[in-house]
Amino acid sequence: MMYGTAFLLSTGKLTGCRSLEVPAAQAPVQEPVRQAVSRSGPLQIRSDNPSIRHTYDNCGECGGCQNFCQNTMDVFGRTTAGGEDACTYCGQCTIFCTRGAITERFHYRQVSGAIAASDKIVIATTAPAIRVALGEMYGYPAGTNVEGRIVGAMKHIGVDHVLDATFGADLTVMEEAAELLKRLENGGNNPLPMFTSCCPAWVRYVRLFYPRLLPNLSTVKSPLLMQGVLAKTYFAQKMGIDPARIVSVALTPCTAKKAEILLAGMNSAGVKHGKTQMHDVDYALTTREIAYLLNSSNVNFDEMPDAPYGDLMGTGSGAGMIFGNTGGVMEAALRTAYRFLNGRNPPAKFFNLTSVRGLESLRRASVDMGRRTLNVAVVHGTGNLRPFLDSIQNGASNYDFVEVMACAGGCIGGGGQPVTAMDPVELKRLRKDGLYHHDNNSAIRVSYDNPQIKAVYRDFLGEPLGAKAKRLLHTYHI
Repeated sequence: MMYGTAFLLSTGKLTGCRSLEVPAAQAPVQEPVRQAVSRSGPLQIRSDNPSIRHTYDNCGECGGCQNFCQNTMDVFGRTTAGGEDACTYCGQCTIFCTRGAITERFHYRQVSGAIAASDKIVIATTAPAIRVALGEMYGYPAGTNVEGRIVGAMKHIGVDHVLDATFGADLTVMEEAAELLKRLENGGNNPLPMFTSCCPAWVRYVRLFYPRLLPNLSTVKSPLLMQGVLAKTYFAQKMGIDPARIVSVALTPCTAKKAEILLAGMNSAGVKHGKTQMHDVDYALTTREIAYLLNSSNVNFDEMPDAPYGDLMGTGSGAGMIFGNTGGVMEAALRTAYRFLNGRNPPAKFFNLTSVRGLESLRRASVDMGRRTLNVAVVHGTGNLRPFLDSIQNGASNYDFVEVMACAGGCIGGGGQPVTAMDPVELKRLRKDGLYHHDNNSAIRVSYDNPQIKAVYRDFLGEPLGAKAKRLLHTYHI
């Protein structure tokens, strides 16, 4: 079955291109209610939706997007009491729509303009999940890791610096593991279970439908947002760059990142520099948009030489890499939490934590952490969330730490990933295996051991959960 539309371009092997223009502001959030659906039709996507848009001229009004959003994602039909659009910005409808009527809001033209501007320094950061998916748009088998070629292509078109978000993932792990242990010790105003917070569509889902659970969200920013704030502070300082000249671009599998970068509190670098209008991340391009950007620059991806990341914010651990998979954030965080608890790296089972790996919608485990046992859970796909969250909110479940991803499979199944006719479960399996293969072959597999992470704490941040780290790397969801 085709899970999207192929749009052939005139150059190369590129198999997906659509174009539209820019966005809007974030909407307020209130308690949800279930509304009756009168008839099947296209999703009514608001004109101010910051992540996706609907081009009605392309729409066949089949109602498939509405049915998918309601029955698979369990979002359509559930609106706030004030009538707010219940969209979580996940972008799964952009993959499901077979006519290309629903797309992300494209920003690759603006990024192209920034690259051409002589007064701008463009810094692009690559998320883990794009490197095992972008190749699909050029005919590579699903799961092929094209990391080096992405870096080479970005440099070829004039991007000044290419950073690796696995560094940001390692930073997220350091702060998240420290926060988890603090919650376990203190409780009180920091309730358990602690939920991961690096998936913006999941955070939006909580705000819309389970606001009572907002205090349970970890306060750490997502890896790409951490990269953005450090690009305009730590990186700029080290490289002698005026932060005001930096255009920070997140290369991401996620449409919801387009909304996340606009949220209040995602301007910590600007606050530090006294320029509160400065966003930590200026643009978020989906995996598909990366291909559109390269195509608009007449890049032949096959001919791009592999290139390395730079020495600063360009190295991540295997733990940071598996952030792109459902269960990956949990496994990565537990590796470092074990280190914090016991003063030594975890035993071998933590490097293949099968109890949290896989594509089952819900996985539960009790993990021996040496000094204590943690009850954890991993769930992905918003359509699987309500019974699980109800049990937590009603006090019927007892977990310490929970990872949630809005999209099936996690970031590898993000709404901004390439459209393909391949069976979606097999597609996610191949992408997932590509990230685990990278982890298995990494010299560094615990975030704590990343020398660049040690350097950023030593030279700039201080310590996890320290005052500077809290100002720059944390946000509050209430």
